Amino acid sequence: MSSADASNEESLISHLIELRSRLLYAVVCLLVVTAALLPFSEQLYTLIATPLIERLPQGSQMIATDVAAPFLAPFKLTLFLALFISMPYMLYQAWAFIAPGLYRHEQQVARPLLIASIVLFYAGAVFAFFLVLPLLFAFFIGVTPTGVAVMTDISRYLDFIIKIFFAFGLAFEIPVVTLACIWAGITSVDALRRKRPWIIIGAFAIGALLTPPDVISQTLLAGPMWLLFEVGLLLARFLPVRTPDDDA
Repeated sequence: MSSADASNEESLISHLIELRSRLLYAVVCLLVVTAALLPFSEQLYTLIATPLIERLPQGSQMIATDVAAPFLAPFKLTLFLALFISMPYMLYQAWAFIAPGLYRHEQQVARPLLIASIVLFYAGAVFAFFLVLPLLFAFFIGVTPTGVAVMTDISRYLDFIIKIFFAFGLAFEIPVVTLACIWAGITSVDALRRKRPWIIIGAFAIGALLTPPDVISQTLLAGPMWLLFEVGLLLARFLPVRTPDDDA
């Protein structure tokens, strides 16, 4: 084996060792946060169910249709919240592993986009919890036929709100995706402006796919997606201009 091959093999091994260490740090962080949240799993579920509980008609309540649901639903929520809380640290570990292989100009663009993506995802989840869910539940309960008792299963409720959180969290990433595509040369500001009508239609189509089948939730997702797309176009003017030397 030549010295070059030996050097490459040692480099690969060192990268694999570092990757294992980064993954181990991320898993340990997730386990620690999960262990810290587990004693409060019931309180956390009560808190996350507040948008629905506060709007239930008098005499209505949430129910558990599965024997294990009273335990599994709060436990599943705890795991989800632990992942939600640990995500910045986990992404930091991913960045620490990838960053040394990037050029300086790539790091200058990727670092702010990574931070912005984390902030925007949390902003989307907060927007969904404090604005979207109360409006949705008020609408759903308001159109309940007379004589029908609203008693939502706790497991199905949890699946519903997790889907909503991810839908709005991902939707709020649109400015980051827009800026990344423009900076990478995949598209341009002028091209996106010309395609604006199709993008608006696409936003409503995505809203229809990711939300319950009603106009209110579809609009509540599609509207912010359109506005965030426009924000991405406005911010694109501040992107550094790529030069041929950048790709050298």
